[in-house]
Amino acid sequence: MASRKKVFVLDTNVLLHDYKSIFNFQDNDLVIPMPVLEELDRFKKGFDQINFNARQIARALSELSHEDMFTKGVSLGKGMGRLFVIPFHQASEQLRKNFTELTPDHKILAVAEMVKETRKEPVIFVSKDINLRLKAQSIGLKAEDYETDKVTNMDIFSGFETITIDDTSKIANIFHTHQPLDPKELKLPINLDSNKHIVVVQKGSDTGYKLFYDKQKGKIFPVSKKHAYGIEPRNTEQMFALDVLLNPDIPLISITGKAGTGKTLLALAAALEQADLFDQVLLARPIIPLSNRDLGYLPGNVSEKIGPYMLPLYDNIGVIKTANKKHSKQSERIDQMLKDQQLIIEPLAYIRGRSLSNVFFIIDEAQNLTPHEVKTIITRAGEGSKIVFTGDIQQIDTPYLDQHSNGLSYLTSKMRDQGLFAHVHLLKGERSALAELASDIL
Repeated sequence: MASRKKVFVLDTNVLLHDYKSIFNFQDNDLVIPMPVLEELDRFKKGFDQINFNARQIARALSELSHEDMFTKGVSLGKGMGRLFVIPFHQASEQLRKNFTELTPDHKILAVAEMVKETRKEPVIFVSKDINLRLKAQSIGLKAEDYETDKVTNMDIFSGFETITIDDTSKIANIFHTHQPLDPKELKLPINLDSNKHIVVVQKGSDTGYKLFYDKQKGKIFPVSKKHAYGIEPRNTEQMFALDVLLNPDIPLISITGKAGTGKTLLALAAALEQADLFDQVLLARPIIPLSNRDLGYLPGNVSEKIGPYMLPLYDNIGVIKTANKKHSKQSERIDQMLKDQQLIIEPLAYIRGRSLSNVFFIIDEAQNLTPHEVKTIITRAGEGSKIVFTGDIQQIDTPYLDQHSNGLSYLTSKMRDQGLFAHVHLLKGERSALAELASDIL
């Protein structure tokens, strides 16, 4: 039995999150309230991804524009539904009673109410804003999140697998010969369909062998403890992280984990260790608490405005310099790289749009990026570049993303089966015993 056609009313944040969203609702009709267009208009100027998305959706609507858009609707394409732009409708008594102030959000809900009253099909309000969805439900509207780019399988963020087999003699041998092993020889009880780290233990023994399956080469390689610019791994997951960070055959990496697990520190140490192989090391993070407009109200020049948000990145440099002693050649080299702009630390908005050929690019706090922002960054990668995304999917600072819909989760889910990509999830905090306790309990 064919599913019943629906009508989806879109909130502003859905269009800003994914400017192609209007083409992702199959044969269902879409409604964009006029107050949404008014809000989009406020975002058109600027250089951030959200501003780009606002301009793109404006262009898409312009191409579809026809007088029927406000009455009969316009077709979104073959096999797809129709798009309507509905002017603001007088708020119902129920809406006015619940929400005394007629904000743009409430104007959008008023249009959704009117659509529900005039259409025979089920009407669903779609928003990335949890509070607005709750408000919609409170006045009898069915409300949903935008689900198209959501990640459903969260098992990928559970760490490495430990496997027990009867005989590990062949594995022990590759640690002596340093020659890779064909996985068929081991008959492991798991599917090796992507780059994967595993620990193999012999039955009845506590000895575990740390291994990496390289999908491109179809071989299992031993993982040994590596050092990077004075930083050494303190646990198995950190060993795995450094293993892929120092692997020249893997140009795209995501590293997830809670605060204090060493995500950014390991990535930066690996970048400095391999700095001679790249023209630049770029270290960036999105500025979430204040938008570019708000930064203008802060005193000082650009560097002084953004400085507080870059401090965590400089802290990691300080840790690496301390590990190499203050006046060592390694510390002096870091200072020289900063001076010569071989090592650049900037907000992500300042780097977005640049050519990324032959650079080691680290994007910190990537859980605060949308899937489209992550795609935009990766598609800028030129020959010889290595891109590393780090973040904690449980600690998201933007109100329209969650652990299922943020760019870091999306990247890891979509790329996990690709030979050019590897993911490592760090479990144990190594900042301090106190930090680990607070992270687990509070």
